[in-house]
Amino acid sequence: MGFTTGFLGGFTLTSAVLYLTVALHQKNRATQASLLRQQRLVLSTLVEPQPPALEPTPRETPVGLTETLKDMWNRKLEGAVRTMYETDWRRVREDAEDKVSGILEKIRETK
Repeated sequence: MGFTTGFLGGFTLTSAVLYLTVALHQKNRATQASLLRQQRLVLSTLVEPQPPALEPTPRETPVGLTETLKDMWNRKLEGAVRTMYETDWRRVREDAEDKVSGILEKIRETK
């Protein structure tokens, strides 16, 4: 093994070990910091409880043309469905049968 190869191999190995060590150290410090923040929050809420959060205020936005048209469409559709449910379909059928039989009788009379 030559000097250059040995030097570069050693440098690569040392750099990799240092990088992994520093990365692990940073990760551990970040975890410890978040744990300390959580513990501080728990302890501070035990001593001084936080006031209850205010309820969010409802957001009011101006209604546009499309929303108005959607509301009109929904109202008309609801009315049509309500009419369908409230209709006495037996009575409608009987009325239609009566009209058709009346038309057929008129046709027979004219012949």
